[in-house]
Amino acid sequence: MITSTLGKALGGAAGGFVAASGEVCDLLAQRSRPQLFSNALPPTVACSALESVRVLRREPELVSRLRVLSETFRSRLREIGYAPLDGEAAIIPIIVGETAFAIRMSERLLDEGVFVTGFGFPVVPEGAARIRVQMSAALDDAQVERALEAFARVGSELGLIS
Repeated sequence: MITSTLGKALGGAAGGFVAASGEVCDLLAQRSRPQLFSNALPPTVACSALESVRVLRREPELVSRLRVLSETFRSRLREIGYAPLDGEAAIIPIIVGETAFAIRMSERLLDEGVFVTGFGFPVVPEGAARIRVQMSAALDDAQVERALEAFARVGSELGLIS
């Protein structure tokens, strides 16, 4: 049995899937509470996920590039004065404190041309609001550098870094 979400990497939309024998799939369709209380997967999401898999099979170097970009961005954020959470994922969370601050920071970064998401309570624990950076293999080095410059400016302006 294989299960996966169809968020972020595989389609970036919604839903998920179970790949298993016909018997298991029939059982889940009849007895699985998440299945019973959810809508059908939109065809556009299924097609996007399938195309994502096709692209990764055709261009496996994209995964390598994404890993390098994510590691580099985390490292450079630390050099600037941020403390991104450790990890190897392409999603890089930076704890900034209160929800209103995270939202304000994400808005300022958007003003600078950098789209990130500010998350706060109740999505994350109170006082642990964060900025979530989602790296992409499609970014070129100049775009990454511009994003880091924006993080330096905005972080300094808001007093998060010195």
